[in-house]
Amino acid sequence: MAEQTVKMTRKEKIEAGIPKPPKKKRAKAEQIKEKRADECRVTLKNYRSSARKMRMIVDQIRGREVFDALNVLKFTSKAAAPAVTRLVQSGISSYEEKFDERVDVGTHYIKEAFVDGSRMLKRLRPAPQGRAHIIRKRYCHVTLVIDEIPDQDDMDNDLDD
Repeated sequence: MAEQTVKMTRKEKIEAGIPKPPKKKRAKAEQIKEKRADECRVTLKNYRSSARKMRMIVDQIRGREVFDALNVLKFTSKAAAPAVTRLVQSGISSYEEKFDERVDVGTHYIKEAFVDGSRMLKRLRPAPQGRAHIIRKRYCHVTLVIDEIPDQDDMDNDLDD
């Protein structure tokens, strides 16, 4: 006959020397923190543009080498392109400061780039017959992650594992 498992109280577990299981949220947070340790994350918060318009710009630079992304942004005719350019430049300088390593052409790329919606200012506009239409003035958050371009040897090792 199979042995039945006996439920133990916390006091009995302490007396038996069984360690307390780690908190799931804390363990997951530590795991995410370790994964982010080798990259540089910069954000632009509450920029006065809709997320939809900003995504058109950010989609152009996602996955590109940082200096190539700066060239693309330089010739982009959208109004929010200078803000993203400043964000990329800020990311480069933050990476250099964090890792004490120079960012050169062909060594680093934009690993992640995404845009989230932010607050919304709501204004009223007069409409016919005494009504009012609501005007939504949208804002957005932009996040970029700059990381080192993995070597071909590293990529081959990852495939072997």
